[in-house]
Amino acid sequence: RGVRVGPEPHQVVPVVPAACVFDLGRGGDWRARPDASVGRAAAEAAGAAGTEVALGNVGAGTGAVVGAVKGGVGTASVRLASGATVAALVVVNAVGSAIDPHNGALYGEYGDGPLQLPGAEAHLRAQELIARSRERMGLPPLNTTLAVVATDAPLSRPQAQKLAGTSHDGLARALRPVHLMHDGDSVFALATGAHGDPSDGGLDSVELNHVLAAGADVVARAIARGVRAAESTDGPGGTFPSYCDLYGS
Repeated sequence: RGVRVGPEPHQVVPVVPAACVFDLGRGGDWRARPDASVGRAAAEAAGAAGTEVALGNVGAGTGAVVGAVKGGVGTASVRLASGATVAALVVVNAVGSAIDPHNGALYGEYGDGPLQLPGAEAHLRAQELIARSRERMGLPPLNTTLAVVATDAPLSRPQAQKLAGTSHDGLARALRPVHLMHDGDSVFALATGAHGDPSDGGLDSVELNHVLAAGADVVARAIARGVRAAESTDGPGGTFPSYCDLYGS
């Protein structure tokens, strides 16, 4: 039961209220889908790991692809002048590319300090390999880039919704093109309120603007980090080279 997304009768996706990365057809079993028990196991594993968050080809990033290059899980955070922290965890799985075709730089690293660009010869070779990978993909891909942006600043529900909206700008900075008809991009925002007291009136407009701007920044950086952390895969669903294998670390 579900929406037919492949040539075979069993290649369907159930219609359920959830946000899932679409990686069916990239290997594995079409009948192996996440459920409540998998979500609980993931949350417990994350809690047991403490502050260390696994990156790259892990969890929902296992079958992630960005453009024709391997995607994965990435994180980033920033401590604001107010002392509040804004952080993002992104599963990078987009139709668009994270790589500037002109020089091999990651879009998400623009504005994040001086860039160390790969040499022209390495870039040309990498672009040829990416083109071959894209040809092997065949049909238009179905993708979803998911992000969670969290802060310890005290946000109201409308302010958290605004943070989710501004954080989408980070997707547009790090992926091109973005928000296409074959993408299902979603950003979720949450606020613990541990830094400050909402009963004091919450953030003033200046502090809130800093949080909103940081949301887009950390999403863009997390996307770049997820692409850098990903590892090449070669399986029944196709061969997807990693950024580091193409360009070096």
